[in-house]
Amino acid sequence: MTPQTTTPGTPRTDAQTRTTKTAQARAIRLGPRSTAALALVSAVGVVAFGWPFLAPPASALNAHAQDAPWLFAGLLVLLVAVVAATISESGLGPKAVAMLGVLAATGAALRPIGAGTAGIEPMFFLMVLSGRVLGPGFGFTLGSLTMFASALLTGGVGPWMPFQMLAMGWFTMGAGLLPGPDRLRGRAELALLALYGFLAAFAYGTIMNLAGWPFMGALASDIAFDAHAAVPANLARFLAYCTATSLGWDLGRAVVTVALTLTLGPAVLKALRRATRRAAFETAVTFDPR
Repeated sequence: MTPQTTTPGTPRTDAQTRTTKTAQARAIRLGPRSTAALALVSAVGVVAFGWPFLAPPASALNAHAQDAPWLFAGLLVLLVAVVAATISESGLGPKAVAMLGVLAATGAALRPIGAGTAGIEPMFFLMVLSGRVLGPGFGFTLGSLTMFASALLTGGVGPWMPFQMLAMGWFTMGAGLLPGPDRLRGRAELALLALYGFLAAFAYGTIMNLAGWPFMGALASDIAFDAHAAVPANLARFLAYCTATSLGWDLGRAVVTVALTLTLGPAVLKALRRATRRAAFETAVTFDPR
């Protein structure tokens, strides 16, 4: 039995084409261990972000609200464990490592562009397109590593960094979970990615507001978290806080993401798909019965 090969000029079969498309989205696969670790981190992340609405007013956590960022910063250890489990279980090859490094470095370099100016953050559109092409496993790893690298680049290391890593991992992974990766192309795909980028940009800003809102009491008492108030009252305060402090920033991020997705999206998607096709991360080996 000899391995089947494709000689130059030989048309590709439908099976080979389907294999290539599948390989594009599986540079990093989510196996049982990495899926379980990701579920654990996500569950802890939901608690870490949403504890102001989950803890009763008289709970011990509310009594130590100012210490919570340092306690929840332990998420960083779990995030590293998820990335390590994903990489070790997927059998990540040197080509996938190189692509992960290039995209993470590019995203980290894009983040400072426009920082502090109306939410102009071009990094987000690259995360959406990369997650779409390379799948949820690669997307979560890329989002987390990109935020970690950008924090080192900009000096933004602090107790908020694990929250940013987790939120960006969710953001990029979500793009890889969108429906129809092999059937939805062209304008319909761009419209879907633009819509996802718009909504996810607001979701990212809202989630990150949850990470900082409980600790702003001394600066904005009327809209700050009140450890002794009921959940509906704190929810109203949080919505007012988001409207007053981050709505314009989130809108700018969402508009920039949509604009870059619609204008640069076709070229970037084509380049990413060509690169993953040539890399052939999971080339299937078949044998001729002869």
